[in-house]
Amino acid sequence: MVVPPLLIARPLQDQIQDQTLNGADALLLPALANRHGLIAGATGTGKTVTLQRIVEQFSRIGVPTLLADVKGDLSGLAAAGMEKAVFSQRREQLGLEPAVFAPCPVEFWDVLGEQGHPLRATISELGPILLARLLNLNDTQAGVLTIAFRIADDQGLLLLDLKDLQELLRHLGESARTCQTTYGNISAASVGAIQRGLLALEQQSADRFFGEPSLNVLDLLQTDGDGHGVVNLLAADQLVLSPKLYATVMLWLLSQLYEQLPEVGDVEKPKLLVIFDEAHLLFDGAPQVLLEKVEQVVRLIRSKGVGLYFCTQNPLDLPPKVLGQLSNRVQHALRAFTPQEQKAVKAAATTFRPNPPLDVEAAIGELAVGEALVSFLDERGAPSPVERALVVPPESLVGPIPPEERSRLRLASPLHDHYREAEDRESAYERLLQRAAEAAAAAETAKREAEAAKQAEALAKQEATEQQRLERAQQRSQERDAARAAATAAREKERLLLSLAGEAGNLFGGRTGRSIARGLMGGILGRR
Repeated sequence: MVVPPLLIARPLQDQIQDQTLNGADALLLPALANRHGLIAGATGTGKTVTLQRIVEQFSRIGVPTLLADVKGDLSGLAAAGMEKAVFSQRREQLGLEPAVFAPCPVEFWDVLGEQGHPLRATISELGPILLARLLNLNDTQAGVLTIAFRIADDQGLLLLDLKDLQELLRHLGESARTCQTTYGNISAASVGAIQRGLLALEQQSADRFFGEPSLNVLDLLQTDGDGHGVVNLLAADQLVLSPKLYATVMLWLLSQLYEQLPEVGDVEKPKLLVIFDEAHLLFDGAPQVLLEKVEQVVRLIRSKGVGLYFCTQNPLDLPPKVLGQLSNRVQHALRAFTPQEQKAVKAAATTFRPNPPLDVEAAIGELAVGEALVSFLDERGAPSPVERALVVPPESLVGPIPPEERSRLRLASPLHDHYREAEDRESAYERLLQRAAEAAAAAETAKREAEAAKQAEALAKQEATEQQRLERAQQRSQERDAARAAATAAREKERLLLSLAGEAGNLFGGRTGRSIARGLMGGILGRR
């Protein structure tokens, strides 16, 4: 079954009669919608209403959309529109039937988890390239971050949230010397710069983006019970205040879609439409390696059945290789008050297929609010001649819905319970803390064993010293005992001899006998 074309804009009848235009309706062919598109124009020229018309028309034919709501006014897609005089007048001008107001099925998402289901990604899913851009790292620091991811892979460490990466970097800083022989030089300054960047992210509440359950991209491809495509509305009014975080989130979503969706080739309608509002933020300050990756994805993702639509003020905000892939174009007014702006207008005019009755360059500056220059691919896949046309008013509510209605729709969603609470399973943080605890316990055990060994050695030395002291004391005691025994024996001998001498003196009698006895004793005892 061929899906009918979608009416996005229509030229005014009086312009057709004046032969200013060819008079062809601006019809977007669903089978060629995955050739990507561009919606450009200055602030206040009607880009948001054009976005809303495109999104709701694709929803009606069962094509889901992922759309960043930068200004916070696209939640009206979830409510039926109301008749306004300006819209009624426009429908009458364009010869359209009265509107059939109806809402679109909408799922609300929010990185901060305040206005929708929490949109999360793991650190591993984000990867070192996008994370390095988010942290504004230089090449050397980005290289150290890549080493950290490689070590995590080699050691089986899951990087799920910020504390996992913070703990890994702490471990890396402590073991840098042992790792650098395998992975290269790891400077403490680079590790410190990454840690400071992560701390800044945490203070800006960007840490809410990291964790589980992470987004399952298949949840973006849903339809409701009537077969209408679900509009996935990402709240970006606060997110866009941190441009690098906004760009990182959108580029991560793009990479996830590219990596996970299967090849489908040409299809009768896209599997998903992705609209990047404020698209210039995706490319401002992006490193060359990231630009090349985005350009590659833009070229190849159409075969996955995904159409990418970039919304920005000036077409020159986008890289030339990306701009060259955007076949379906809606150009709202551009104001040219400076030479640079005039140059931009001329460049924008040259991107359209010419329509001889229409001066495109002059028309870009003359377009009214809600009026645009439109060129979509025709049945042959060639750009149609540019037409000046008025965008058809949406049939959903133009403007935001009340916060309480948004909250009610969010709570009623079947996805609410799945994404509501963050999970924190065992990952690098817990594993590294466990390793550190085990290492500390082993070190404490080794310290105690060393102290015990030291005490045992000291005790052994003390015992040996005491043994030596006892042996010396015993030896001295033995020597004293021997000396006393010798002295005692000598005294006993002397007494015996003296006794003998006395007896001899008595025997010889008188003084002469005693003299003879003393002389004999002196000779015996060594005395004189």
